[in-house]
Amino acid sequence: MERSVLKEGGMGRFNKWDTPWINAKLLAGAGLILVILLMGLVGQIFWDTDLAYTGSAPLNLPPFGFEGLRGRTGVAEHPLGTENSGRDMLALILVGAPNTFLIGIVAASIGMAVGIVLGFSSGFIGGLLDDVVRLLADITITIPALMILVVINALLRQIDIMTMALLIALFIWPSPTRLIRAQVLSMREAGYVRMARLSGASNIAIMFREMLPNLIPYLFASFIAGTTGAILAAVGLETLGLGPQRVPTLGGTIYDAINSAALLRNMWWWWLAPTILLAVMFIGLLLINIGLDEVSNPRLRRASR
Repeated sequence: MERSVLKEGGMGRFNKWDTPWINAKLLAGAGLILVILLMGLVGQIFWDTDLAYTGSAPLNLPPFGFEGLRGRTGVAEHPLGTENSGRDMLALILVGAPNTFLIGIVAASIGMAVGIVLGFSSGFIGGLLDDVVRLLADITITIPALMILVVINALLRQIDIMTMALLIALFIWPSPTRLIRAQVLSMREAGYVRMARLSGASNIAIMFREMLPNLIPYLFASFIAGTTGAILAAVGLETLGLGPQRVPTLGGTIYDAINSAALLRNMWWWWLAPTILLAVMFIGLLLINIGLDEVSNPRLRRASR
């Protein structure tokens, strides 16, 4: 039985399930990302991921049911085919997709943590601290991040997933910092903040106990945007051959395909599968970001109905 109550005056109904978090775009985007992650995590249980490494399978096999180079046909043991180093494409995707997503999550998490601390401190305390944080954020934003990352990665002999995530995080923190600072500046004179000050609450308690819960939709949206940017930066570096060398990633697979002239050799299965997976990943993150914008902005919710 639907639980609803009449509003005053008998106009309309209020349903406890009528929440902005139940959003079609948000749920669709989360569903796409969840499918990709489950495919990677669950698929590794049922498929031999050792096939993602060099020399573990026959060379240059097309997907099962297709005919490839020199009339070779695909086999069921390698349903998505193999590439010229003897790596199984299905295993590459099952291992590479979670690795690529992990880089984005770790980099965005570090950037968000730094942004929360600096944004709240800058916006709430103000003064010299605010000037320093704003200056550092503005300087970092003007730096050509991709060029700097290319130089740093080229100088490092060995890059792993955590190292790449940390490097990308160096250029992610200004965006959440500026967003949080702007929101805190608009909230610090609110009535509940004044009441907390009068009650003797500390600055830390006011910032993180009173104000932070009101910024959750904005923080989620900023986190998703940071994850998208981090994945895009990682893929960009990987397609230049500057990504992790010892673990498969989607961008690294595309780089190997480009470097081995897969397009000219008509080995379409080598680059197509990781490209489609990246496209679905970005679409899912975009839908989540749009959904979170609607959660935090009532005008957008009304316009989408």
